[in-house]
Amino acid sequence: MEQYAIYLRKSRKDDEAELRGEGNTLKRHRDTLVALAEQQGLYVARVFEEMVSGDTVEARPEMQNLLREVESGMWTGVLVMEVERLARGDTKDQGRVAQAFKYSETLIITPQKTFDPTNEFDEEYFEFGLFMSRRELKTITRRLQRGRMDSIKEGKYVASSPPYGYTRVKLEGEKGWTLEPHPEQADIVRLIYQWYTLGVKQVDGSHERIGVTLIARKLNKMKIPPQKGEAWASTSIRDILINPVYIGMVRWNWRPHKKKMAHGDIFIERPRLAVEDCVLVKGRHEGIIDPTVFEMAQENINKNPPRPVGEKYTTKNPWAGLIVCGKCGNKMTRRPYNKNGYPDTLLCQNISCNNVSSHLAVVGQRILEALGDWLIGYKLEWDLSGKSGHKMDNQYIIKQKALANLDKELTALQKRLDGIHNRFEEGSYSKEIFLERSHKVNEQIGEIKRDRAALETGLQLEDMLEKTRTAIVPSVEKLLEVYHELPTAGAKNDMLKEVLEKVVYTKETKGSKTRPAHTFEIVLYPKLPMKS
Repeated sequence: MEQYAIYLRKSRKDDEAELRGEGNTLKRHRDTLVALAEQQGLYVARVFEEMVSGDTVEARPEMQNLLREVESGMWTGVLVMEVERLARGDTKDQGRVAQAFKYSETLIITPQKTFDPTNEFDEEYFEFGLFMSRRELKTITRRLQRGRMDSIKEGKYVASSPPYGYTRVKLEGEKGWTLEPHPEQADIVRLIYQWYTLGVKQVDGSHERIGVTLIARKLNKMKIPPQKGEAWASTSIRDILINPVYIGMVRWNWRPHKKKMAHGDIFIERPRLAVEDCVLVKGRHEGIIDPTVFEMAQENINKNPPRPVGEKYTTKNPWAGLIVCGKCGNKMTRRPYNKNGYPDTLLCQNISCNNVSSHLAVVGQRILEALGDWLIGYKLEWDLSGKSGHKMDNQYIIKQKALANLDKELTALQKRLDGIHNRFEEGSYSKEIFLERSHKVNEQIGEIKRDRAALETGLQLEDMLEKTRTAIVPSVEKLLEVYHELPTAGAKNDMLKEVLEKVVYTKETKGSKTRPAHTFEIVLYPKLPMKS
């Protein structure tokens, strides 16, 4: 028996309609599509209900699940209110959705029309619908951005979460939000500014000014919780010190989302912009800090700017982005010393973490040695010297035979189902017997299809691992051969990232007379896992 799925997703228009009291959108859509299935005699085996809002397939987990099952050929068709509900993202998302339905020959059924993606005219109509939904998304986004900017110019606070020291409150008698000082956090903000500008009061009555790192440590020692996370960081303190929201201003577009592409993948950067490049207006809220104190903080910060990182600055750490703290999970960094002859160290930047640092060069050499040991064991595991590849492996052959057996079972069950349909049409089976037996066979078919999809995915994974293995082993061998001859830390870093996901570093105690200084533990995570 053919099986169908339902996909439900709300749009921004639906959210606005619900606010006007027009009822639960997903429930109405579910009822409509269930009624459509009953009218057309379609057996619906599963309902995918998207509970999160997202403009891309990556941001919608239920859509990802649906696409995986569509690609495996599990569904005869998918019922949806409009084709636009399937994909409103960029052309890459729309292409993925269109190809998934086309190559699996899965129907798209809406209350207005049934689309057959293998039909040329239906395919064009479907792709046009996706294109129009993309245009509508851009129009809605522009409208929202204009409305947000209008609110900002009126001094309203438009971000979804308030900055530390404030709570977000609804404006009375009009749309929008503003801020009001948090009774406890506001005092902490004042204390941070006081320590940074005036200083901490000493025993003799004088004051000693402290920096952002010492402020973070002091707050952690006082057990004052930050807004997010478990401990204060120096970057959080710095962000508070440079945020004009604390003198009654509203700042917008300080850290804009900028999409970039690297190695074929799209990622988002959030650079910190200069004050003159941001939108800065007088807010509706009360300031916590005196403007004179705020200006003093800016002067002190300008005397100690953060170390710039950009295209004109070269990588000094060959292990940048690869070594992870085994205690707190943060990326570990290189700490250079100005003293002549004193080596760079590997340091966890989390000031509340007690992972002990080590000389960076020593850690790097230990990792290379461990990578060499891993390579030897890996080559033995995969038996590279043997004459046969993974396709002659016993487990691989068994999986292939199991896949063939499942195909035979599917063929037999389909014949059995055809027989049940024939007996029902001939009048040999009553409606009750037909439904009972066909439902039982359909359940068996569905179970075998799921098993087959899992088995096929496993075989595809083994094929992919084999291809990756033949690429990574020479890469590791080449790395170990030329590493010390590479001219720059950046070149070393590029080669290391081709073969390593990460390295976890842990060191419990500092060196002493009885314990060597370089006693630490490292765990390697190569790009390719060991064969199970």
